[in-house]
Amino acid sequence: MTLNTIALELVPPNVDRGPQQAIEDARKVLQYSAAAGIGGRIEHVMMPGMIAEEDDRPVEMKPKLDVLDFWQTITPELPGVHGLCTQVTAFSDEPALSGRLRDLVDAGIEGVVFVGVPRTMQDGEGSGVAPTDALSIYREQVANRGVIMIPTREGEAGRFNFKCDQGATFALTQLLYSDAIVGFLTDFAKQNDHRPEILLSFGFVPKVENRIGLINWLIQDPGNAAVADEQAFVKTLANSEPAQRRKLMVDLYQRVIDGVAELGYPLSIHFEATYGVSAAAFETFAEMLDYWSPPATA
Repeated sequence: MTLNTIALELVPPNVDRGPQQAIEDARKVLQYSAAAGIGGRIEHVMMPGMIAEEDDRPVEMKPKLDVLDFWQTITPELPGVHGLCTQVTAFSDEPALSGRLRDLVDAGIEGVVFVGVPRTMQDGEGSGVAPTDALSIYREQVANRGVIMIPTREGEAGRFNFKCDQGATFALTQLLYSDAIVGFLTDFAKQNDHRPEILLSFGFVPKVENRIGLINWLIQDPGNAAVADEQAFVKTLANSEPAQRRKLMVDLYQRVIDGVAELGYPLSIHFEATYGVSAAAFETFAEMLDYWSPPATA
């Protein structure tokens, strides 16, 4: 079973802004997608279940509306759009996590990406269920079980192969600001038989990134030259005029699609506007989809 989709990341609003902000965000998605000529093309929203991370996060992490509450609030505003989410597993025991997943699936969430501890902790820390264990434990409960893929991370091929062995059906890539994913998936295809669905993730970079640096912070990996190159590209995007910024992102999209389309992986697209949805972001996404989009299901 593949998702075969175009997904848009929507972050639940801060609790203090309430459900009304969630409704306004959903309506903006309809407005901007229609204006950009891709009305009806967004088939899923990806809702991250966010937890507090490092103190140096450029934008303060305030309590967010729960993913389940957010989804139930925006569903009436987005007819025909389905739900995906990320779920932190490392702080929930099996009964609690099982109940949470049951609630998500019953609410119409079609896929769950299992994620672990924040970067301040080591893999395996946390009193709950490791994401790799969740992949196998909940095979029967969650049809589409996802993992995060970071193609520039050291040892990622072995890590990803293990996740596939455990039962991952799809991977959501970290935001892609280079075509490193092409070499990664090419090599992985030569060395492994697994062909999970890949949600290729592309993020719009507005000028405000120059001042705040949230995207730079999100993709950081100190000492990793490949990531340093991606951070430099993010800076170039932020410093570019809108037309040039759009051209640079579309060129990257084309290189990635051309490089991975024939490798045998089912492909979906995941778009993210890290600073919030905007007309400019949707214009860029629309131009990408003009080049390639997942084939429509019958």
